[in-house]
Amino acid sequence: MQRRPRRRLRIGARLSRPAYLATAVATFVVLIAVWWLVSALGFADPMFLPGPDAVLGALAQQAASGELWADIGVSSLRILIGFSLATVMAVPIGTLMGVNARVEAALEPLMDFIRYMPVVAFVPLTIVWAGIDEGQKFLIIWMGTFFQQVLMVADAVRRTPKTLVSLGETLGLSWTQLLTRIVVPSAMPRIWDALRVTLGWAWTWLVVAELVAASSGMGFRITVAQRFFETDLIIGYVFVLGVLGLILDQLMRAAGRRMFAYQEGRA
Repeated sequence: MQRRPRRRLRIGARLSRPAYLATAVATFVVLIAVWWLVSALGFADPMFLPGPDAVLGALAQQAASGELWADIGVSSLRILIGFSLATVMAVPIGTLMGVNARVEAALEPLMDFIRYMPVVAFVPLTIVWAGIDEGQKFLIIWMGTFFQQVLMVADAVRRTPKTLVSLGETLGLSWTQLLTRIVVPSAMPRIWDALRVTLGWAWTWLVVAELVAASSGMGFRITVAQRFFETDLIIGYVFVLGVLGLILDQLMRAAGRRMFAYQEGRA
């Protein structure tokens, strides 16, 4: 009896949408089950690692009192403003760096220099510069995302196929027309991915700002919980941050597939 040839695993092969979702959900289920098992069998002190039931109970209390929703609202608003400011500034600057060698020479070394400075070290300075009001939170988010965004946008623009640019020049398009009709549409999917990635960093820097100088928000609530050894509430808020990040990431992925379906592999 002739044996059927084994199906080879193709490098880069994509799963169907149902298979992808099932695999992703299974991963979360397994991790939560292991967490519950470790907690139920007493392998970890509840003071250091409370079980899923304790974490959900703490979150339920926060939700019932309204504090959870207020904290999410405050932090989300700070992210919206700080990240939007960084994006509105970074996209045009990064685009110019990607298409103009002189602008690149003038700005890229400076951006590289600043982006390696730890933003955490600037937190005390931002308090001196902007106080402890909302402006300080926006400044931290801006500092943590702007310089990375500029470099990532510039790299996305540089990857525009030269053949497309040459075709536009052959057709007699002006520099502005080349930029708006060829370079930007070609680079936008990669720019969108860069924004999606840096949005995750923005949440990190928001929590850092709220941990140090804030009277509201998710980072502030984590700080208060730390003072009273409320580990279940700390883990709960970290869990909520992860859920919010996952939801935003998936929404941006879905939006990208719709907006840039004209790019191969995004339909």
